[in-house]
Amino acid sequence: MNKLLIALLFVSASLTSTLAPGLAFGADEGFSSLEEQMTRQDFKASGLDKLTPQELESLNGWIRRRSLATLDAPVPVATAAENAPAEADSQVADRRGFKGEDEERTPISSRIVGRFSGWDGQTVFKLENGMIWAQADKDKFYIKELENPAVVIDPGMFGSWRLSVEGQDAECRVERIE
Repeated sequence: MNKLLIALLFVSASLTSTLAPGLAFGADEGFSSLEEQMTRQDFKASGLDKLTPQELESLNGWIRRRSLATLDAPVPVATAAENAPAEADSQVADRRGFKGEDEERTPISSRIVGRFSGWDGQTVFKLENGMIWAQADKDKFYIKELENPAVVIDPGMFGSWRLSVEGQDAECRVERIE
């Protein structure tokens, strides 16, 4: 049943992004919950009506944090951490980038896990060090596909953070989500 539910969510998300791209998986202001995206009949038929409000909120949060750009080749966070260099273990408690925890605002160097071909206004960046960052602006930037490119996330003004990819002359504003 769980696999069926997840498959239905991805199909629903895919259809929503195709038919109404502004509604799917963007920042909080552009995010539509499952209840808003699905008809009442589809919501009930998928079994989502059986979830508690907390479970439904958690599921909507999980979907909100994922970008359609990363659905093609999902990399579980645990796998990224397992494949990370040994020094990543010392970064488990690294809280840089989370709102309200900006005592240490120093640059972060890592690599994007997997293939990378730019950002599209709603991209999620999964890093080798276990951190996950989401694009916080609507800028678009496309390049020839790279495998595990090096990135630097620098602190910006007013508590913001900027991500740049090694060898590329572009950057985007990001927010840490995990």
